Amino acid sequence: MSDATIYLDNNATTPVAPEVREAMRPYLADEYGNPSSLYQLAGRAQRAVERAREEVAALLGASPDEILFTSCGTESDNTGLISALSDAAADDALVTTRVEHPAVLNLAKRLRDESRRVVELGVDDLGRLDLDELSAALAGRVRALSVMWANNETGVMFPVEKIADMAKSSGVLFHTDAVQAVGKVPIDLGKLPVDYLALSGHKIHAPKGVGALFVRRGAPFRPLLVGGHQEGGRRGGTENVAGIVGLGEAARLARERMDEEITRVRSLRDRLEDALVEAIPGARVNGDRDSRLPNTTSISFEYVEGESILLLLDRAGICASSGSACTTGALEPSHVLRAMGVPYTRAHGTVRLSLSRYNTDADVDRTLEVLPGVIRRLRELSPFGREHLDAAGKTCR
Repeated sequence: MSDATIYLDNNATTPVAPEVREAMRPYLADEYGNPSSLYQLAGRAQRAVERAREEVAALLGASPDEILFTSCGTESDNTGLISALSDAAADDALVTTRVEHPAVLNLAKRLRDESRRVVELGVDDLGRLDLDELSAALAGRVRALSVMWANNETGVMFPVEKIADMAKSSGVLFHTDAVQAVGKVPIDLGKLPVDYLALSGHKIHAPKGVGALFVRRGAPFRPLLVGGHQEGGRRGGTENVAGIVGLGEAARLARERMDEEITRVRSLRDRLEDALVEAIPGARVNGDRDSRLPNTTSISFEYVEGESILLLLDRAGICASSGSACTTGALEPSHVLRAMGVPYTRAHGTVRLSLSRYNTDADVDRTLEVLPGVIRRLRELSPFGREHLDAAGKTCR
């Protein structure tokens, strides 16, 4: 990444932390042993894997034997949900929400295509789940509940503590996609009745290609990948030692720097968000502003196209996104914004800005210099934008 680049797409992926790169370096060079072998070189690799497992467990408030290393958040989500449903009766349902990540929603679609019962709950215009509706859904024949900890597009956080208790009281296995929440907000699985939790390394400054799944002791488990005895027989395939070591170091750093994520990064986000809403007529923040990740804002600008905004930002050296990186390029507006009832004129002009501990005040200042002008230029080119602004008697500053 160029020194001039301002990176505001950390919910898509994060830069690998320098400390993580250094921790991985030996396992990309001299420490190349296969952890499953018996000689000393292999033993050092195995010990490195176990140290990383301890760090991930510490970040989550879990026990090391409850941590299973995977390739990514999607694999972790799929493994957790398939395990939860492995001994379900034919009419036992999976309950989830309409705003989940595609890793959950597309698996739910496949289950529905296989004649499994799936119940998808809606959200209100702020992206919040109706807990009374959830309670009613759990009253039926339900095997598993999957609700994300925090939404990847809006940053809206669900009340996982209450939801986990509701699942336990109903005798339902609870899975949460915590890919966006891990490392950004405190999580203590020793105090919460969560059965499965998915995370991904590249969201917390570890490399791509490594993730983890928390599986509570005693929860049903069915391997997604069948092969050798790796990961206690829970995931076949030679361990990605360097990636796992990187994830362990990233987990350690996240635990040490959690306060910075919650305070300084939130302050940057709030300053950026408030100034954009003030400077750009018609700008609106999507989601519950009182219960969000500290680093995320989703802002809609009516009568302009999000893709055009992103292209012009990119020309100015600013990286952002229109929503989930897993759906970028789709012509339809975000399924999250549709579920929230955001009008098409706003949904199509939505930009997600997601910060990390590596962002600075200078990054915010530069974005505030550029983005209002981008919206003004695009609205001037759009007849709908001009009509809208003329009717409102406003111009973009």
